[in-house]
Amino acid sequence: MSSPAPQPASFGPAPKLGAAIVIAGPTASGKSALALELSASLGGVIINADALQIYRDLNILTARPDAAAEARAPHRLYGFLDAAERGSAARWRALALAEIAAAHAAGAVPIVVGGTGLYLRALRDGLAPVPDIPAEIRAEATALNRALGGPAFRARLGELDPAGAARLPAADRQRLVRAYEVVRATGIPLDEWRRRQTATASSWNFATILLMPPREPLYRACDARFAAMIEAGGLAEAAALKARGLDPELPAMKAVGVPELVRHLRGELPLAEAVEAAQCATRRYAKRQRTWFRHQVTADLVLEGQFSESLLRCSRHFIDQFLLTHSVADG
Repeated sequence: MSSPAPQPASFGPAPKLGAAIVIAGPTASGKSALALELSASLGGVIINADALQIYRDLNILTARPDAAAEARAPHRLYGFLDAAERGSAARWRALALAEIAAAHAAGAVPIVVGGTGLYLRALRDGLAPVPDIPAEIRAEATALNRALGGPAFRARLGELDPAGAARLPAADRQRLVRAYEVVRATGIPLDEWRRRQTATASSWNFATILLMPPREPLYRACDARFAAMIEAGGLAEAAALKARGLDPELPAMKAVGVPELVRHLRGELPLAEAVEAAQCATRRYAKRQRTWFRHQVTADLVLEGQFSESLLRCSRHFIDQFLLTHSVADG
């Protein structure tokens, strides 16, 4: 069951003592299970912060909460965009802040859960005021990256934005393309836009719980979960996307597992090889997430394991103490 398509609300600054919980961590770490149990026990509202779970076409292949989970606790910002659309951190942030405010007004605990670092950072710190990039320049950046490859594309970026090219690895296609399209469209490097960021940080009081399981158990969980996705109909979901003939550069078409399964559907890979490739891609994604969270997030509580009853008890104790100081009823 998908959430109805929300619309950004217009509201004033968040109260200084408004409390919200953030549950972050890499894929397959058990974030959703922890959020569900906490929400059910606290009377909370779960707010999605996964950039791919926003697409209604990716129910199985993004492990979106199922109908049983949605019956136990309210879920917001899941499955509200069509795969033909492009989500953005700015749009998601506006919607998420509106959902936090709505939960607060209802006396519920807002629980933001997800692994998209950009979304979580934007929620707390705001966003640089980069203008919208014209579609033709986005297409140019993507095509140039594809034609040149990572190292040569980074060198081309270096002609326009030397500092940006120097700090980004050649394999980081997404951030290289973003840096190129911004400087190409505006004449101003992305880092400079970030320095111009105004005081848009949220005034909510966030408590961040970070799940960081050891690498090998996490990788095993990634493999098992993708195999379960196939059993649950993930291949049919990929086939439905393929049948729409969408731009392969759309975010939904690049979701982990989708390109590999589409290759199988085109006859390029046996299913077993496509599943193995998708599992490998999932592990690489989890590795990148672990690295990002380790270096970019200051968590209030770090749980070095996957979801379990003991971690649930630890989280509940932490949240109870936090809410004593920052009550969701204060304003």
